[in-house]
Amino acid sequence: MKLNLDKQESEFLNRVIAHWEKEQLISEDQAQVLRNSAEVKGFDWMRLAKYSFWVALVCGAIAIGSLIISDKVINWLKSLYYTPDIIISMGAGIIAAGAFYLGRRRQKLTPERVFSNEATIFTGILFTACCIAYLGKTFDNGSGHYSLLFLLSVFVYGFLGIRLNSRLIWLFALVSLGSWFGTETGYQTKWSYYFLGMNYPLRFVLFGLVLLVGCYMLKGRKWIQPFWELTYVVGLLYLFLSLWLLSIFGNYGQLEEWLQVKQLSLYYWGIISLAVAGAFTLYGLKTKDGIAREFGITFVLIFIYTKYFEYLWNHIPYTLFFAILAVSFWFIGRKAEKIWNLDTQ
Repeated sequence: MKLNLDKQESEFLNRVIAHWEKEQLISEDQAQVLRNSAEVKGFDWMRLAKYSFWVALVCGAIAIGSLIISDKVINWLKSLYYTPDIIISMGAGIIAAGAFYLGRRRQKLTPERVFSNEATIFTGILFTACCIAYLGKTFDNGSGHYSLLFLLSVFVYGFLGIRLNSRLIWLFALVSLGSWFGTETGYQTKWSYYFLGMNYPLRFVLFGLVLLVGCYMLKGRKWIQPFWELTYVVGLLYLFLSLWLLSIFGNYGQLEEWLQVKQLSLYYWGIISLAVAGAFTLYGLKTKDGIAREFGITFVLIFIYTKYFEYLWNHIPYTLFFAILAVSFWFIGRKAEKIWNLDTQ
């Protein structure tokens, strides 16, 4: 049975085989055997399946929304208004458990149906959130301390993610962790604009750093191995997206305050953000950490072009503005092409 590859994968394989043959690591006959062991697939059915399931979920949500706005359904929902919250929570929990069971069973019986299985798991995730939300309403004492529900979600999704070996569920555990941090710091300050003198972007810069440090400290643990890379990527996303917002808004908690200052006065946040991105780029290059390198390079460009738009959009003619952009992106493309050619030789 031949290996089914797309066009880019096939071209890469042929370059590797040609390199091995040139360096006399394999004979000409062996090279030909390797070339014949693969074929180019005609159509990427997996990608079609992925997009089809996403479209199905979106269309399903639209269908449900359209159903809900009908008069009959609205009247039915009104009749459920007095349904105890604990009953709704239990019902959502039962549906979630059924979805997780079905998704896990399908993963064992038909592991090749990746996206349909993940869609089933995703249904369980949504009903789990509904279950926790109504459980919180059941025991609500009016304190407004709903960040505890996000904390509960962290443990529930974390346990289910490990138990079911699902990266999708683990992702929601990490999202819930960030939601808990944001709402808990808000609750502790009675929803003021600052927590220990930090606005939300600055808080999440520290949160992202702590998550990355924790990720590295747990790297050798067996239980986190299936989720380590995902945790690492999410930690970098928290860090760099927060740095990007910080470079724009600075440590201002109110929009009115931020509008009264000149953007140029926040230059030091841009320098700090650019330095962090540069440090991750160098670290990735030095240690061959592809994730750190790509995040670093990507956000170096994002930070630079963000400041370019902030400082020059209203100060130079649009023709010159976009001409500079065109030349800079052409230069980046040429450099990237050169590096790619060196890497594949």
